[in-house]
Amino acid sequence: MSTENKTFTLWPYAIIAAIVLFAGYIIFFVVKAMNQDVDLVSKDYYAQEIAYQDHINKLGRTIAVGEVGITYNQEGKTILLQLPEGYKDQKIYGQIEFFRPSDDALDFKMPLQPGRDLSQLIQADTLQPGRWKVRVNFSANNETFYAEKALTIE
Repeated sequence: MSTENKTFTLWPYAIIAAIVLFAGYIIFFVVKAMNQDVDLVSKDYYAQEIAYQDHINKLGRTIAVGEVGITYNQEGKTILLQLPEGYKDQKIYGQIEFFRPSDDALDFKMPLQPGRDLSQLIQADTLQPGRWKVRVNFSANNETFYAEKALTIE
């Protein structure tokens, strides 16, 4: 008769449990990823593509006439918008959009009202400090134009 001392070990059960838990973890994330709604193409893709081409055309027209200057004066807390001389003696209509990437509640628009020297001075003392994008959409002689510049208000 053999009197072998058999000891009970948990290692095989722990390895099997680890494999089962890992497989369950992978299956959970695969199921979750498969149920994720991914819309890469919008329903009005064609209209958006045409609008994007219009945006590119606006940028091209703006560059052809001259660059729109948007500068921030930290001491005076002002933003100077300067249209190029190519727009002299033209009726200019448009708007200036102040876009805050970090907080859309701070976004606002104002009318574009350039003076005789084709400039507009905007008081920036009410703007929250941080990064702003100033977007200018305007039209002159039945053509539309666009300019954008990122500013850091301190």
